[in-house]
Amino acid sequence: MNNKSIKNKSMKKLALVALGVSLAFTGSAMAKVTQDKAAELSKNLTPMGAERGANTDGSIPAWTGGITSAPAGYSVGDHHLDPFSSDKVKYTVTAKNMAQYKDVLTPGQVKLLETYPDTFKMEVYETRRSASVPEHVYQASIANATRTELVEEGNGIIQAAVGIPFPVPANGLEAIWNHILRYRGEAVTRAGGQAAPTASGDYTYLGFDDKLMIPYGVKDASPDDLEKTNILFKFKQKVTEPARLAGTALLVHETMDQIKTPRQAWTYNTGQRRVRRAPNVAYDAPGTASDGLRTTDDFDMFNGAPNRYTWTLKGKQELLIPYNDYRLHSDTLKYDDILQPGHINPDLVRYEKHRVWVVEANLKSGTRHIYKKRVFFIDEDSWQISVTDIYDNRDELYRVGVAHGINYYEVPAQWSTLDVFHDLQSRRYIAMGLDNEARMYDFSANLKDKSFTPSALRREGRR
Repeated sequence: MNNKSIKNKSMKKLALVALGVSLAFTGSAMAKVTQDKAAELSKNLTPMGAERGANTDGSIPAWTGGITSAPAGYSVGDHHLDPFSSDKVKYTVTAKNMAQYKDVLTPGQVKLLETYPDTFKMEVYETRRSASVPEHVYQASIANATRTELVEEGNGIIQAAVGIPFPVPANGLEAIWNHILRYRGEAVTRAGGQAAPTASGDYTYLGFDDKLMIPYGVKDASPDDLEKTNILFKFKQKVTEPARLAGTALLVHETMDQIKTPRQAWTYNTGQRRVRRAPNVAYDAPGTASDGLRTTDDFDMFNGAPNRYTWTLKGKQELLIPYNDYRLHSDTLKYDDILQPGHINPDLVRYEKHRVWVVEANLKSGTRHIYKKRVFFIDEDSWQISVTDIYDNRDELYRVGVAHGINYYEVPAQWSTLDVFHDLQSRRYIAMGLDNEARMYDFSANLKDKSFTPSALRREGRR
């Protein structure tokens, strides 16, 4: 590895090739990109807006389409086999040598290395640009580029469907909407759960049964029809264990225009045996059974209305991020193999160098949230938020969120297999998406609207 190249090239903010600017969004609507700019999505940029070419020193390769087929031996329904199992560790970042790699680390990653100097490390592998989506999603993303607009001060979008709404983003709000609407199939059911270990490593596993229906992602979805229903997705979650919480359930309807119709949410409580509207399932309300270690809008790294922040697109950066974490995803592991005091087992985590979009969110004057500033590092190939550095109202690093992504190649779609939020003040963390001992995601699920109603929530909670 050429250390001089790392220092001189890796961290520098790359020019926004298609834009030439970095700005905060303040208007009520943003113009669509020109046909000339959209044409770059078939030339120098991928249909998702990433740079097709390799970086200067070749440590990030050129894009060749990502994973387009499952590896030999895989069957739908299996935990996903590692297509890169023969790759070897290239180098390891530790508290002792992190100064050598500081240009490819976030402040939060540096803080984790400092906080756990004897146990936390980052094993870095060859970069594999494995993210991919179906061809019709690429084509929809290209179509969205010249028609999609932000409305209602950026709290809604119009004329978008299926693909990334803003493959050539002009501002931070467009970039964060790309993460929110990145492709994850049309419908999915999943089992698994979360754990929030104590400082000593003890934990209680909380099991979930999730169902997600994504009208926005349906192959023949049209922008006009989506605007009429104003629904992006519907999500239902039921607690399956421990016994004292089993049956507790949540239902969410997420909207395209959150000013016209804010998020609608309902909860079912087994003790009261009734469904209640839950208007507080948003923003910085504590996440479900999270021990106060994450907010509601931390779920999926960020979700919900963006209206409490000013969003700035800072540019691009080369960064070490978790990628192709198939080993962490394996059903040969037990949760005890993953969950350790302070952080998950670093021997199971694969880091790679990738280009990321950097988006900074600063809390607006007159609004409230326990997070004053959030910096999101978003993978250019998938629009998955890979790392987020989170600051409190004292301007100190508070939490670090990390998404451990894989390509679910039967779809295909890039998504995290595990999301981890580290609370630097309590020296604890919460791991969400643990599924090693559970059945695998089903992206072929045939879900219906009638299953996503308050009455259906009551029926399911009683089972």
